[in-house]
Amino acid sequence: MKGRRDHILLAALPLVLGIHQLIESVVWWGSEGDLPHELTRTALWVYLLIAFVVLPIMVPLAVMALEPQRRRWRMVPFVGLGGAVSIRLLVAMVSGPLGVRVQPWHLEYSVRLGSGGVVVGLYVVAICGALLFSGYHHVFVFGLVNLVAVGLLAWLLIDGFASLWCGYAAITAGAITWHVRYAPPHRDTPYLLSV
Repeated sequence: MKGRRDHILLAALPLVLGIHQLIESVVWWGSEGDLPHELTRTALWVYLLIAFVVLPIMVPLAVMALEPQRRRWRMVPFVGLGGAVSIRLLVAMVSGPLGVRVQPWHLEYSVRLGSGGVVVGLYVVAICGALLFSGYHHVFVFGLVNLVAVGLLAWLLIDGFASLWCGYAAITAGAITWHVRYAPPHRDTPYLLSV
């Protein structure tokens, strides 16, 4: 990654998403009674901290770091929105109660959250919006694909939205890894917007 310091956060994202899915497997096994309650509860907290607090800030920051210095201001609203959503979700987690139930193909997480639909909508705007406002064609397309996936997952299984979207995100980490490994280090060719 010599000369690509702007890709460090983006490069860390697949690692974070992979660890996140490993933690969810601990939550799943524990929810089925295969692990001690304390370990399951800790895994639940760590899983939700990553999903609710880390990712809404990390994704917009990673996209911001990719943008040319003069265009980074476009990402500031998404970073701010991600921070606000993270704080709101952290407050809801600390206030409790937190719960998880095993469903046939996913885990159903529950957090007492007033105006939950609005908060989830703002979460999606923070993450997908940063991708969609990037000047890089491949990042923009990745944002569109994610937005379609979010809509489809919410339509198919709203109670499993958090679990399924995070699983989907871990799978798409392969695309992120490919970008970090193979994308040209210079910005002239892939950038769509004039700087």
